[in-house]
Amino acid sequence: MSKKTLRRQLLQQRQALTPESWQEKSDRLCSQLRDLSLFVNATTILAYTSFRQEPDLSPLWHDPQKQWGLPRCVDKSLLWHRWQPQNGLEKGTYGIFEPAADLPPLEAKEVDLILVPAVACDRAGYRLGYGGGFYDRMLALPQWQDKPAIGIVFQSSLLTQLPVDAWDRRLDGVCTEVEFLLLQGNGLRDRGS
Repeated sequence: MSKKTLRRQLLQQRQALTPESWQEKSDRLCSQLRDLSLFVNATTILAYTSFRQEPDLSPLWHDPQKQWGLPRCVDKSLLWHRWQPQNGLEKGTYGIFEPAADLPPLEAKEVDLILVPAVACDRAGYRLGYGGGFYDRMLALPQWQDKPAIGIVFQSSLLTQLPVDAWDRRLDGVCTEVEFLLLQGNGLRDRGS
C-alpha cells in the first residue's frame, strides 16, 4: 500500500474518534509519558499542538519542572520557540496553532527530548507524517541527531511495518496510550502498561 493511501485511511480512522474517546486516549498517553525516565529526566522538551485529532499533549504543559518548545513552520523548516501556556498560540500557515514569532528561539543544544507527531509509526521506529518532510529534514541535521525523538501516536496507528523511503529518519521510540517502545541499537525493548 502506498504512503498516500495509508495516510488517508489512518487519518480518516483517527478523525472518526469521538471527542470523548480522543481525550481519554490522549490522557492515557500523557500518563504513559509521565512515567518514562526519558520524560522525567528531560528539562526542555519539544512538543506540538494537536492537529487533526493527533494525541493531545496539553495536559503535560502545566508541569512547572519542564520547559517547552513548540514549532512554527517557516518555508520548509521548523523553527522552535520557548513556550509556556500563558504565551498563547496563533494559527499558522497550515492551520496549525503555533507560538508567536517574537517568542525566544530554542536551539538544539538546549533540548533534552523531542515528542514527534505522526499519522502512524511502526515497531522499527519509522513514522508516517503528513508528507511535508519537516521532521525528517530536521532530524537529519547534525545538531538534532543525538536528541532522543519519540513518536507519539494512538495504539491503532502503531503498525508492524510502514513503507520506508531513503530519507525517512528512524525514531528512538514510540509512545501510545497502551505501550512504550524504546529502540536500542538493533534490539527493541517493549514495555506495555
